[in-house]
Amino acid sequence: MKTGEIRIRDPFVLVHDGRYYLYGTRSETAFYGEAYGFDVYTGTDLENWEGPVEVFRRPEGFWSRKSYWAPEVYFYHDQFFMFATFADQQKGLGTAVLKADSPLGPFTMWSDKYVTPDGWRCLDGTLYISKSGIPHMVFCHEWRQIHDGTVCAVRLSDDLKQSIGEPVELFAASAAKPFVKKVFFRNYVTDGPFLIRTEDDRLHMLWSTNAKTGYVEAIAHSDNDELDGNWKIEEKLLYDHDGGHGMIFRDMNGEYKLVLHYPNTFGKEHPNFIPLKYTGEFNCL
Repeated sequence: MKTGEIRIRDPFVLVHDGRYYLYGTRSETAFYGEAYGFDVYTGTDLENWEGPVEVFRRPEGFWSRKSYWAPEVYFYHDQFFMFATFADQQKGLGTAVLKADSPLGPFTMWSDKYVTPDGWRCLDGTLYISKSGIPHMVFCHEWRQIHDGTVCAVRLSDDLKQSIGEPVELFAASAAKPFVKKVFFRNYVTDGPFLIRTEDDRLHMLWSTNAKTGYVEAIAHSDNDELDGNWKIEEKLLYDHDGGHGMIFRDMNGEYKLVLHYPNTFGKEHPNFIPLKYTGEFNCL
């Protein structure tokens, strides 16, 4: 299967043992009907893929039947952990943690339901390990609940099974001037945060929002290159037209790649791999 034939949103790539593992939200159940699980595609060249292999299947009596979004898989403490968003049957929304012994799954629930805050509508949790080795989750507090969507962080237990302490707001979508655009008259969107530390020890946060040119990828930095710094959104977009909810990784040649879904149109989206150049900031080639 070719990259352009894969119909997923919110693509995420794990590079492990000489292979690429591509996860994402199933396009056909992203917004309509019941959801049943997540898949992975595997390959060695970012163009030709084997699969899909189902890595999570909704078990009998599971508490969620819709909005299975944005699976991200990390190799941590010699096991594989998936961070994924689910809607519950009381109209809640949050990120849960699943675990497996292989990147091919099967993944089973590890956290006790959500690790995002109780009573909040949250999505797109991503794992960040501080320089001192402390795990955190960075996630979005959804605009549908608070109108001005935010990116927040919370500390996790060392086993990733639960959150510890209170969440901290890092920034709000409305701060993304001059490019951010309101949705439905008064709302600002935050989607898909992802953090990467580069060879110069800078911490970069990739995130998505709506702009005049459509769905876009933006970059934010903190003034101390850690979560607890003061965050500022760069005015220059990394990707500025009709694609987003991506992540940055190094390919097996050590080169930076951005992967995002494009176009941002239901039923037509597919992973799009874009080479990046890094010279103190990321630029698409």
